[in-house]
Amino acid sequence: MIQNQILTEKPIQSLEDALDHCQRLGMRLSRQRRFILELLWREQEHLSAREIYDRLNQQGKDIGHTSVYQNLEALSHNGVIECIERSGGRLYGNVSDSHSHVNCLDSNQIIDIQVALPVSILEEVERKTGVKVTEYRVEFYGHRHCP
Repeated sequence: MIQNQILTEKPIQSLEDALDHCQRLGMRLSRQRRFILELLWREQEHLSAREIYDRLNQQGKDIGHTSVYQNLEALSHNGVIECIERSGGRLYGNVSDSHSHVNCLDSNQIIDIQVALPVSILEEVERKTGVKVTEYRVEFYGHRHCP
């Protein structure tokens, strides 16, 4: 059966899960790393490294640019957080499992969404490409509805 995500040992669904995942991987849970994870889980949006740095410092958290970039790289590389490549740079979000995005063209907001494509579409992709689909992400683009 085709699924839209690869099953991992345990999906990261909370800040506690993210912290546990780091520990299982043997990652050090430094003060700065905790600051970043707490911010991403609290804000529930996709942020650039600069936005993360600015928000943490506005909150009185003492963290440097280099520390932010190094921790984001380590967390995204180890599958704890999401890293999205955009033309304006990288954005980081708290959802790390396979999911799709709705991109609002009015606000530039990226909304995480779990969506399952019909099996017939996945089978058609496989038939046309000869590639067995094991995971997928869909990017939707649109405008907010105005009443």
